[in-house]
Amino acid sequence: MDQPQPPLIDDSRYLALKARDSRFDGIFFTGVTSTGIYCRPVCRVRTPKRENCRFFSQPAQAERAGFRPCLRCRPELAPRQPAAGAETEARVWSTQDASWILAGQAAQLIDTPEAWGDGAPGMGRLAQRLGISERHLRRIFEARFGVSPLQYLQTRRLLCAKQLLTDTPMAVTEVARLSGFASVRRFNAAFAQHYALKPTQLRRSGNQRSAWAAEPGITVKLAYRPPYDVAAMLQFFATRSIPAIEQISLGGDKPGINKTLALEISGQRCSGWLSAQFDESGNRLELRLSDSLRPVLPCVMARVRAMLDLDADPQLINQVLHSSFPGGDGLRVPGSLDGFELAVRAILGQQITVAAARTLTTRLVQRFGEPIETPFDGLNRLFPSPATLSRASADALGQLGIVRQRQSAIRSLADAVLEEGLALHAGADLGVTIEALQALPGIGDWTAQYIAMRALRWPDAFPAGDVALHKALGLHGSKNPAKAALLAAQAWQPWRSYAVIRAWKET
Repeated sequence: MDQPQPPLIDDSRYLALKARDSRFDGIFFTGVTSTGIYCRPVCRVRTPKRENCRFFSQPAQAERAGFRPCLRCRPELAPRQPAAGAETEARVWSTQDASWILAGQAAQLIDTPEAWGDGAPGMGRLAQRLGISERHLRRIFEARFGVSPLQYLQTRRLLCAKQLLTDTPMAVTEVARLSGFASVRRFNAAFAQHYALKPTQLRRSGNQRSAWAAEPGITVKLAYRPPYDVAAMLQFFATRSIPAIEQISLGGDKPGINKTLALEISGQRCSGWLSAQFDESGNRLELRLSDSLRPVLPCVMARVRAMLDLDADPQLINQVLHSSFPGGDGLRVPGSLDGFELAVRAILGQQITVAAARTLTTRLVQRFGEPIETPFDGLNRLFPSPATLSRASADALGQLGIVRQRQSAIRSLADAVLEEGLALHAGADLGVTIEALQALPGIGDWTAQYIAMRALRWPDAFPAGDVALHKALGLHGSKNPAKAALLAAQAWQPWRSYAVIRAWKET
């Protein structure tokens, strides 16, 4: 069980609450005993008295204590804690035992919808995935998070449902299914028990329903913690953008990205488009996506969070990296909506310039990408699927300018995804996936680490052989620059992925 926090920590949290400091959004939640409500630190209501405040690290802790989520600041919108709730993962790295790390991995798996494609992660399956008993799983999870894995999962489901009910016109039955409830009856019962509301009571006014009909698709909101260098993130994507599958807007009031996407989960394939626009004044992202992606909406939301690294905690990362990279406090690690797409693009980018890789990828998309209709001019293709590239002939790929070694690597990767179930998303087993990638022809350490950094979302990935990294670190003339880079990077653990992005920015 969680031990009571020392008074100094709670007093510091109260100061952050009074200041409505957005840097702490999602890092803690405040339960107000006089109202029975729990809020985010950024809530705009009148600040409660100190003696009426209880502080929690997780929404599940607040709900276990009997508090209901605020309908104004909406805790379900808060960015999640890095590594699924670690308060100080950098310190944990060296001072906590394996049980603490295992509990964090369990929470991360619960937080990753597509890691369990055929349903919610039962505790037996979750324990088996981690190689421990269910009893040990419950014990270590409660020791770290103050709630059981099932309570943690239940809160995640309810908060997901609350967001979908508030932001979208989905029917209650559809919301219940997408949130992971086995039946509408169970959903209604859980909602009434925890929130003392009927699900339909969260529906907005007629003005909200009119807004739903004003534009095509479904719109939801996703929050992040500042500082966030939006311009740098979008410039990274713009430099590598492929015209038919993505569009980047760098200017205007709401810069963002439009993208096509195809997902296959539990044998169900959905394709469509999305538009993600930054609202920097509110530290949030407005995500609009096509109705065709409704059946996989929670997975799409999770992938967008990962692609734009919305859950990073800059304060935690800067404790380790600021002294080495003082100008990179707002930089995040750019991810990917589709791990297979990212891996193919990484293969095409081996040992050539970014511009040359972009040319090859554009040709690949035009030749093998499936056409799709979107409301955005020029955004009209999907990235080629694993099945399509597995069947692609050497002649067809060669005509695009792709050399034989890259052809073999791309087809082997596609076959591994199709036949061996190679998973390339944030819920994949890191060690197993890196080993499987490096066993494929044409994929070495640089490519595997790059995929781990951007697709698997490993914060400590480090492509030591990267030439641009050597240049940024002043190692280009070294006898063994990769070894020298690894040595220099020891001080940046466990945030070496972020160190790489900061180093690249300086080149």
